This record gives sequence, C-alpha cells and structure tokens, in this order.
Amino acid sequence: MAQARRAKPPIAILTDFGYRDHYAGAIKGVIAAIAPGAQIIDITHGIPAQSIVAGALALRESWRYFPPKTIFLAVVDPGVGTARLPIAIETRAGARLVGPDNGLLWLAAEDAGIARAVHISSRRYRLETVSATFHGRDIFAPAAAWLWRGAPIGALGPRLAEIARLELPKPAVSGRQIRGEVIYVDGFGNLVTNIGREIIASLKATFPESRVWVRIDRGAAMEIRGTYGDAPTGASVATFGSFELLEIAVRDGNAAERLKAGPGAPIIVTASKK
Repeated sequence: MAQARRAKPPIAILTDFGYRDHYAGAIKGVIAAIAPGAQIIDITHGIPAQSIVAGALALRESWRYFPPKTIFLAVVDPGVGTARLPIAIETRAGARLVGPDNGLLWLAAEDAGIARAVHISSRRYRLETVSATFHGRDIFAPAAAWLWRGAPIGALGPRLAEIARLELPKPAVSGRQIRGEVIYVDGFGNLVTNIGREIIASLKATFPESRVWVRIDRGAAMEIRGTYGDAPTGASVATFGSFELLEIAVRDGNAAERLKAGPGAPIIVTASKK
C-alpha cells in the first residue's frame, strides 16, 4: 500500500491525430525523452478532426476516473500557430490540464474547478525548435512531461486572468416540449444530446398524466428505455447513456448512419396525453 501511495500519476493523452500518422507517437516520444518513468495512457486519438466540442466532451467525461494529479495532455487544435495561447491549468480537484486555449480544456477544467491557469511561454519547458503546425509535440508534450517531473505550474509562464470558454447549446423548454440537439456522436454511432435527466424528470413531473416521446428531426417517436438492450434488434431507442444525457441509438446498429444524423440534429421531447 505504501508503494501504491508513492506512485506518480500518469500522463493521459487525448487528440484528434488518428492512428494512421506518426503524430501521436511523436508526442509520446517527447514525453519519454524528458520523463522516461512516466506512465502514459491514451484516452483516445480518435476525436473527429478539428472537433473541439467532441474533444472537450470526451475530456470532461474522462478526467474524474484517473488518479489525483493526473496530467491531461489534450490536443485538438485547428488554430495551431495562430494567436491562441498554449496553456496549462491546475484544478482544485488536483488534475492538471495542458493544451490549446480554444475551449478544449474548458469543460473538464470547470468540472474540476480552476485553481489557476498559465500561459506556457518559458523556453525552458518546450523544445528548442517550435514548429508552427505541431505544438502538440513541441510545446504541450514537453510541458506535460516537465510537470510530471515536478516543475511547478507557475514555472511554465505567467498567470492568466481568464481562459477561453466553451458554451454548449442549452435545450429549450416550451409547454409540453423540450427542444435540444445532438452534440456528440460516439464510435458506435450513438447520438448524444444536450438533454439531461433532470429536465426530462421536470417535464414528467409537470405533466404526470402524459407519456414522454422522443423524436430526432422528423423521425418516428420513441419512448425512453432503460438501456440499449430494451429495444428489439435493429430498432431505434432513446436512453440515458454514460454521459447521463439522453442519446439515440440503434440496437446492434449505428444510429448516425441509419438516421443520417450528426451534431446539430434537432431532438424534440414531448409529453403527450395518454
């Protein structure tokens, strides 16, 4: 037990680099050169290219399941080389986040509680040569590795008064209806919406004599089931998934392909009289 308590936390990596090219391997090589003892965990490199929202959601849904003080290196960076800043965040929960200041880190940081954020500007904690198009390798990976080695976050650069926020669309309630939208599509094709349990529970409480139906765009109405397996094979199903958000799935199938839907697709929840 004493040895387990002394173990250093891992560096967890999330990117949109994919698995075809060398990019993910290169950033892990930089970490290994600076912090050879660091445990590296890949959260995913399969975030859809340039999708800051998808990366931010995946990071928010991951950070709390890691050991305290884990360093999260997140790179979904369509603005690489522009005026957006490279930053590091220390949270009240202990997690450290490293990545671009484009909203990617916001949801996880807000969830964990921001203690302080800094602009990664010290030359000591980046590679000697910095590419205009690969800050993941040249700035973010070295910063994460040096944090793992014990560098204080304040050594990376000056403190920031604020960082870029990411505001997810909020569902709208009108009478018997909730109007929301798809905000994330996972690898199984499940369509995750911005509608949480609480707002649907409130709708049910307001109209207790009614049945609640879910439609995506102008598709067929679905009742909310307990899990995917409660629907017949091949049928569409609405359920609350691991995000604790309403999602649309196809039993043993791919809802995104079957329903030809993706982020932004409208979702309507209606309380109809029996």
